[in-house]
Amino acid sequence: MKKRCFLSIILIAVLSGLWMNAKSAEEKKSCDVKTFTAFFSVNGDSREDDNDIKEMIAERIGARCEEYWLSGQSVEDIMNEDIANGEYPDFISGGRELYEADALLPIDEYWEDYPNIYHYLSEEEWDTLRQEDGHIYWMPQFGVIGDEDVEVIHTGEAFWIQTRVLKWADYPDIRTLDEYFDLLERYVEANPTMEDGTPNIPYTILCDDWRYFVLENVPQFLDGYPNDGSCMVDPDTLQVLDYNTTATAKRYFRKLNEEFHKGMIDPGSFTSTYEEYLEKLSTGAVLGKVDQWWQFAYDIGPAYEKINASENGYNYVPLPVTISRGVQNRWHVSRASEFDISSGISVTVSCDDVAGAFQFLNDLLDEDILRLRFWGAEGDDYEVDENGRYYRNAEQQQRVNDAGLIASHYCYYSYFPRKEGLMKDGINAYIPEDQQSETNRNLPADVIECLDAYGCKNYVDMLGNNEKPGKWYPMYSYSDQLTYSTPAGSVWKEMTRVKQEQLPKVILSDDFEQAWAEYMQLYKACEPQIFFDAMQKELERRADCR
Repeated sequence: MKKRCFLSIILIAVLSGLWMNAKSAEEKKSCDVKTFTAFFSVNGDSREDDNDIKEMIAERIGARCEEYWLSGQSVEDIMNEDIANGEYPDFISGGRELYEADALLPIDEYWEDYPNIYHYLSEEEWDTLRQEDGHIYWMPQFGVIGDEDVEVIHTGEAFWIQTRVLKWADYPDIRTLDEYFDLLERYVEANPTMEDGTPNIPYTILCDDWRYFVLENVPQFLDGYPNDGSCMVDPDTLQVLDYNTTATAKRYFRKLNEEFHKGMIDPGSFTSTYEEYLEKLSTGAVLGKVDQWWQFAYDIGPAYEKINASENGYNYVPLPVTISRGVQNRWHVSRASEFDISSGISVTVSCDDVAGAFQFLNDLLDEDILRLRFWGAEGDDYEVDENGRYYRNAEQQQRVNDAGLIASHYCYYSYFPRKEGLMKDGINAYIPEDQQSETNRNLPADVIECLDAYGCKNYVDMLGNNEKPGKWYPMYSYSDQLTYSTPAGSVWKEMTRVKQEQLPKVILSDDFEQAWAEYMQLYKACEPQIFFDAMQKELERRADCR
């Protein structure tokens, strides 16, 4: 996931009075329960003030948090705003920019009083988060595994396709880029519209702001490399490689150009906002795309309930697509391997109750509270069978897709730290979607039929699992920390700007060769070798030290 600069976003929120309004509202609530504020520079949904689970958590730990999210702002525009007064919410998605602005408190100066924080990571893992001054300023929220990794959902990037397309073709073995688009072409020719007459959208691309990474980084996967994010790493020579200039990259974007001129690619791809992208998916009309699961699956779930997605075959499954059949795909690497040190949750210097803030973080990691956050309340949201295994009955499964209940009842505190994998009981997963028995029970019928046809038990099986490729992985946890204060960071930002501007032009161009040449000229003018030299140096450091 690409990370952004948060400072100016927060200051705009400060100037608009968000934090003051939150505090004023809380004066009406019980003074026995502390209230904190948090801001996350991603899209999200704030929970209602009287949210059931949120209040249950507050009653147990004596604190709640009002969460605020990026909404309607362009991150790139906001990044250039001046810092108005240096005030922040109590919690923020911390990163290098905030560290350099002296906006964050050092976690390691407090954690001895908060065992759930102290033991959240191993000593070795914590050390990877230390900054130049020797302190640690943020906690990763994701990818921290408990006793055992039990992942069954592929939450990362993939070529996704609707089950109705695969069923129509009698579940073919699709392995290459050409095979993928050939199938979409044949399906649309035979099925130009949905049953209600709505035109099918063969393929769309998410290009909005920082989320455009699902357009630009595909060549690394097509060549059989895992998600190092900003580069590829040859595991044999330990050399950093640039996926932007490979023969595969040119072949991939040529293919997109060809498919666009065949009418296969949604022309609105390059102007749609993230919200508009989700609206398209929610209609069931989009047959295929490249994306990360977490960017679409949770948001379209409620809409899919209303349009009978399972009956119509609108649900997506991932396919192991590479540039040729001789290339082994590595789309899926164990989530435990993707430990991202570039950012996490932080307590800011503006927090008036530092001890209370760290206690809140500590309590959210308590196993009973984690159960409330992700499973809900026993009896209302899940049941326990005679073997102690958690499950949801049919009515409870419907509840988790009810848009009204999502706002009024469930409270995941989704961008606060969590644990994944198995709980201490060795039976149940912290996250319901990781519980194989629960996933099997509630998989849509069209997905079950599709998995059975391919001899798979879950989404991960559709791609195959891969171990961590090396000590360096993932390299994006370094590049995502780079700022304009370093030559490599400046080059990295300029490379990003050029790709965001030029790749849509390459796809839309009537003369691909000329458009590609112009793109490559602008790309090389960024002096990308400065960036890749820095990545090589970091790769060698990680290979030697970890």
